[in-house]
Amino acid sequence: MSLRSPLGRVLGLGSAKDGTAHWWAQRVSAVALIPLTLWFLFSLLTLPNLDFGTVRAWLALPASGLLAALLVVVLSYHSYLGTIEIVEDYVHRAAAKLVGLLLLRFLYVLAGGVSLLSILRVAFGP
Repeated sequence: MSLRSPLGRVLGLGSAKDGTAHWWAQRVSAVALIPLTLWFLFSLLTLPNLDFGTVRAWLALPASGLLAALLVVVLSYHSYLGTIEIVEDYVHRAAAKLVGLLLLRFLYVLAGGVSLLSILRVAFGP
C-alpha cells in the first residue's frame, strides 16, 4: 500500500510534453490561414481577368508577392503538421513510421519550394 495520492502516482507518467507545442503550432497556423486565404480569394476576384499578364502584374506588386509566398509557406506547414499527426497516430511499425515521416518531410519541402519558385518566376519572369 502506498501513501501517495492518485495524482502523485501518475505525475511524471504519460505525456512527453511535446504535444502542446504541436497543438499550438497547428492552431496558430490555422488562424493565420484565415486572413491569408480570404485575401487571396478576394484579390483574385477583384482582378479584371485571370490571364497570365494580369496575374504577373498582380504578383509583381511587393505586397501581393509577399502575401502569396506567405500563404504557400503557412499552408504547407499547416498541412505538414496534420499529415505527420496521421502517420504518428495510425502507423504502428517503427520502420514504416520513420520512412513515412521522412518521406512526408521531403515531399512537403519539395512542394513548398516548387510553389515558391513558381511564384517568383511568375512575378519576376524567366
